[in-house]
Amino acid sequence: MQPDPHDLRDIPVLTEAVEEIGEVPAQLDTKELHAAILTETLQLTDSLLHQAAKDIEATLFERVFDQLRAQLPDLVDRILREHTVARASPHDHG
Repeated sequence: MQPDPHDLRDIPVLTEAVEEIGEVPAQLDTKELHAAILTETLQLTDSLLHQAAKDIEATLFERVFDQLRAQLPDLVDRILREHTVARASPHDHG
Protein backbone atom coordinates (compact mmCIF):
# COMPACT_ATOMS: atom_id res chain seq x y z
CA MET A 1 0.00 0.00 0.00
CA GLN A 2 1.41 3.39 -1.02
CA PRO A 3 1.24 6.39 1.35
CA ASP A 4 -1.06 9.26 0.46
CA PRO A 5 0.56 11.79 -1.88
CA HIS A 6 1.91 14.85 -0.10
CA ASP A 7 -0.49 17.78 -0.19
CA LEU A 8 1.51 20.91 -1.09
CA ARG A 9 -0.85 22.98 1.06
CA ASP A 10 0.34 21.14 4.18
CA ILE A 11 2.88 23.24 6.03
CA PRO A 12 5.48 21.08 7.75
CA VAL A 13 5.58 21.36 11.51
CA LEU A 14 8.99 22.00 13.07
CA THR A 15 8.63 19.02 15.38
CA GLU A 16 8.16 16.77 12.35
CA ALA A 17 11.37 18.11 10.82
CA VAL A 18 13.26 17.55 14.07
CA GLU A 19 11.92 14.00 14.33
CA GLU A 20 13.21 13.29 10.81
CA ILE A 21 16.69 14.58 11.72
CA GLY A 22 16.87 12.51 14.85
CA GLU A 23 18.56 13.56 18.07
CA VAL A 24 19.40 17.25 18.37
CA PRO A 25 22.78 18.14 19.93
CA ALA A 26 22.47 19.40 23.53
CA GLN A 27 24.80 22.39 23.00
CA LEU A 28 22.49 23.86 20.37
CA ASP A 29 22.05 27.64 20.76
CA THR A 30 18.29 28.03 20.65
CA LYS A 31 18.42 31.81 20.19
CA GLU A 32 20.71 31.42 17.18
CA LEU A 33 18.52 28.64 15.82
CA HIS A 34 15.41 30.77 16.34
CA ALA A 35 16.99 33.73 14.54
CA ALA A 36 18.13 31.55 11.62
CA ILE A 37 14.71 29.95 11.23
CA LEU A 38 12.99 33.33 11.45
CA THR A 39 15.36 34.92 8.90
CA GLU A 40 15.01 32.09 6.39
CA THR A 41 11.23 31.97 6.87
CA LEU A 42 10.89 35.71 6.26
CA GLN A 43 13.10 35.52 3.17
CA LEU A 44 11.07 32.61 1.78
CA THR A 45 7.80 34.40 2.55
CA ASP A 46 9.04 37.57 0.86
CA SER A 47 10.10 35.62 -2.21
CA LEU A 48 6.80 33.73 -2.43
CA LEU A 49 4.75 36.91 -1.97
CA HIS A 50 6.71 38.76 -4.66
CA GLN A 51 6.18 35.87 -7.09
CA ALA A 52 2.47 35.71 -6.22
CA ALA A 53 2.15 39.47 -6.79
CA LYS A 54 3.84 39.11 -10.19
CA ASP A 55 1.49 36.26 -11.11
CA ILE A 56 -1.56 38.26 -10.01
CA GLU A 57 -0.36 41.33 -11.89
CA ALA A 58 0.19 39.29 -15.06
CA THR A 59 -3.27 37.75 -14.76
CA LEU A 60 -4.96 41.11 -14.24
CA PHE A 61 -2.96 42.69 -17.07
CA GLU A 62 -4.08 39.88 -19.39
CA ARG A 63 -7.74 40.29 -18.33
CA VAL A 64 -7.66 44.05 -18.94
CA PHE A 65 -6.20 43.63 -22.40
CA ASP A 66 -8.66 40.84 -23.23
CA GLN A 67 -11.52 43.16 -22.27
CA LEU A 68 -9.95 46.01 -24.22
CA ARG A 69 -9.64 43.81 -27.31
CA ALA A 70 -13.26 42.76 -26.94
CA GLN A 71 -14.72 46.23 -26.30
CA LEU A 72 -12.51 48.48 -28.42
CA PRO A 73 -14.13 47.70 -31.80
CA ASP A 74 -17.59 48.62 -30.48
CA LEU A 75 -16.22 51.75 -28.84
CA VAL A 76 -14.55 52.88 -32.08
CA ASP A 77 -17.70 52.13 -34.11
CA ARG A 78 -19.89 54.08 -31.66
CA ILE A 79 -17.62 57.12 -31.64
CA LEU A 80 -17.29 57.10 -35.44
CA ARG A 81 -21.10 56.93 -35.80
CA GLU A 82 -21.63 59.73 -33.28
CA HIS A 83 -18.99 61.87 -34.96
CA THR A 84 -20.48 61.23 -38.40
CA VAL A 85 -24.00 62.12 -37.22
CA ALA A 86 -22.72 65.31 -35.54
CA ARG A 87 -20.99 66.44 -38.76
CA ALA A 88 -24.00 65.55 -40.91
CA SER A 89 -26.39 67.70 -38.87
CA PRO A 90 -24.54 70.82 -37.73
CA HIS A 91 -26.24 72.83 -35.02
CA ASP A 92 -26.65 76.58 -35.26
CA HIS A 93 -24.84 78.05 -32.28
CA GLY A 94 -25.59 81.70 -33.10
